[in-house]
This record gives sequence, C-alpha cells and structure tokens, in this order.
Amino acid sequence: MKLESTGILIELRPLGEHDSVARIFTRDHGVMCGMLKGAQVSKKNKSLVGQVGNVSWNARVDSQLGVFHWEPEKNLGAFLMMNPKLLSVMNSVFSLIATLLPERENYETLYLQTENLLNGLINQKEDATDIYLYWEIGLLQELGYALDLTRCSGCGTKDNLNYLSPRTGRAVCDNCAKPYLDKLFNLPITVDVTKKFLEKIYEHQGGVVPLSRNLLKL
Repeated sequence: MKLESTGILIELRPLGEHDSVARIFTRDHGVMCGMLKGAQVSKKNKSLVGQVGNVSWNARVDSQLGVFHWEPEKNLGAFLMMNPKLLSVMNSVFSLIATLLPERENYETLYLQTENLLNGLINQKEDATDIYLYWEIGLLQELGYALDLTRCSGCGTKDNLNYLSPRTGRAVCDNCAKPYLDKLFNLPITVDVTKKFLEKIYEHQGGVVPLSRNLLKL
C-alpha cells in the first residue's frame, strides 16, 4: 500500500538508536504515522519538526506502521525557533493536531489553515494571538464545534450578544443569558474560551489538554 501527498512534519520520536517515529499532517490523508529510517543519525537533509515537503508512505498492509520517504522543501519551523512566543504557538498547534485528529482522515481545510498560520507567524503581518485564535476556531469547527456568533440561540436577536453557550457553541443575548450566567462563557472569544471547548473534547476522549497548549505564550 502506498500513499503520497504534501505535508508538515509535526512530531518526531526516537525509535531505537537510528530511526524515528514521525507524524506528518498531510493535505490529502490527514495525520499519518510512520517510521523515518535513519532520522536520528542523518546529517544531510535532516528531518526536523516544522518542515514542509513531499511525503510517501509505504506498508505491506494497511494496519502496519509503515515507512515514510520524506523530501523536505522548506523548514517553516526554523524561522520560529528564536522567538519563544511564536515557537509556543507552533508547538501547541502540532500537539493538538497529533492528539485530536484521527489518523488518515482528510482535513484539507485545516491543513491549509495550518500552512497559513505558519506563514502568517513568519511574516508577522498580523498579531500572533489573532492568527492562532483563528486557527483554533477552525480546529474546533472540524471537531464538531462550529461556533456561531451571528444571532442569539434563544431568541434569534443579533443585538447584545455577550455570551456563548458551551453546549451548542452559539451566541446568547443578555436577556436569554440571565438564568444561566454561571454556565455560559463570556464573549468576545479568546484563547481562554477556546481552551474550555478543548478541555471538554479531551475530557470526553479520556485525556487531558497537552502541556504545550497550557504553556502557550499569548
């Protein structure tokens, strides 16, 4: 079995003395896990987290770990390594992708948003907080939390939308919110609000939010 795509190297873990287990977030096949032979000892074209390139994955049967052939074209992560704030954003993004997305399911929109995030951090044309928040809202949408801030979920008004329902992800106006103030999130949406949704998702899956998300420097 062989799969090919372009992707972003989001995780590397040692496997023995020479090889590594890698996770690559691909445009066509979502998150893929496989072995990178010689990744720990290679000096030429060394595999590094944050690289973008072409990848092929080969396995005799679908259930095997499989082996990657990885051809990096550029290392977006290298531009972020010297900035602790931007590096923390990249680490959080990669950890959330690796732990929340099922393997080999297509998330092309989120892949493109991830590439845009990395390029946006490098170019710094927008505030890193805004770039990250937009990305995390996109992640929540892919996971079934399509946040809707256009009208009140209770009465339909478009005015005084100052709260967000943690159950539906929809806005709530001041009047409809009065009986439930202790249960609702405050608007506008911030990374603290999106984190609360992530905590719910991880709790449902029996896990915890990755440390890199908790250490996010925004």
